[in-house]
Amino acid sequence: MYHPTTRVLTVLELLQSHWQMSGPKLAERLEVDIRSVRRYITMLQELGIPIEAERGRYGTYRLRPGYKLPPLMFTEDEALAMTLGLLAARRLGLAVAAPAIEGALAKVDRVLPATLRERVQAVQEMLVLDIVPPDTYASTPGGSMLLTFSTAAQQERQVWMRYRSGNAEETERAIDPYGLVYHAGLWYTVGHCHLRQGLRVFRLDRVQHAELRDEVFTRPSNFDCLGYLTRTIATMPGTWSVEVLLETTLEEAQRRVPATVATLEEVPQGVVLRCYSQSLDWMAHFLVGLRCPLIVREPPELRDALRGVAQEIAQLAERTEGG
Repeated sequence: MYHPTTRVLTVLELLQSHWQMSGPKLAERLEVDIRSVRRYITMLQELGIPIEAERGRYGTYRLRPGYKLPPLMFTEDEALAMTLGLLAARRLGLAVAAPAIEGALAKVDRVLPATLRERVQAVQEMLVLDIVPPDTYASTPGGSMLLTFSTAAQQERQVWMRYRSGNAEETERAIDPYGLVYHAGLWYTVGHCHLRQGLRVFRLDRVQHAELRDEVFTRPSNFDCLGYLTRTIATMPGTWSVEVLLETTLEEAQRRVPATVATLEEVPQGVVLRCYSQSLDWMAHFLVGLRCPLIVREPPELRDALRGVAQEIAQLAERTEGG
């Protein structure tokens, strides 16, 4: 449970980081009612903080223009949350440059009281994050690239870019980016491509150059960038078109089958798994690992791959030391 003083200081932090905020918005962020927000504002005003209130049913609050406050101290929970976030970002390779994380951690350390600094440094030195880092074959897009696409998506402005595909073909195109997604060690943007006249997914590490344009667009309401990306990856054409009936529930299938591997459709007999795969041997091992009854619908060659996996398992079961 938050102490009232913590909520008052949080109001001050929010007003420093935003040009202005309405009473309902502050109440939502603080998880309190409007009356409590008014009380916190009054407490800050009594302390001499120049907060201006605009009249209205709920009111809008802002710090007087030009007024600057010294940085506030982090609470123990805030310092820990920021440290854990930075450590996770470093492990996952989310930062565009390692010095950015190290610099941020150093700044956090510098503003903390000695006792709290020691506790946070203990987390930095002793915590081991068992997180799979991204693959090293893909380069991380620069910070300016991430800012360009993020700004374009937020402001609903077009981006012109020069893009190199997986087969090294370079094209120039304008796109309407709907958002950014970090998935499995790679950065993506999803949006409308004016060159292909349709929805497309682009890897940001393959963008050679990008410029923000003045042309605007309207993003579809409630568009799910992550959902579209995972469906696209799952149905990306490969060598084999696979369709398998899983004799289980949709809930159980969703728990066992990653969204990036296949699409799932509930039917009276169970769940139909569909995907494209470049390796039937890999798919056979994957299906065996699901540990549920299944029927291969296509391709017939997948049945042979499953028989091969069964033979491998049988041979392993017969092995003994020295045998």
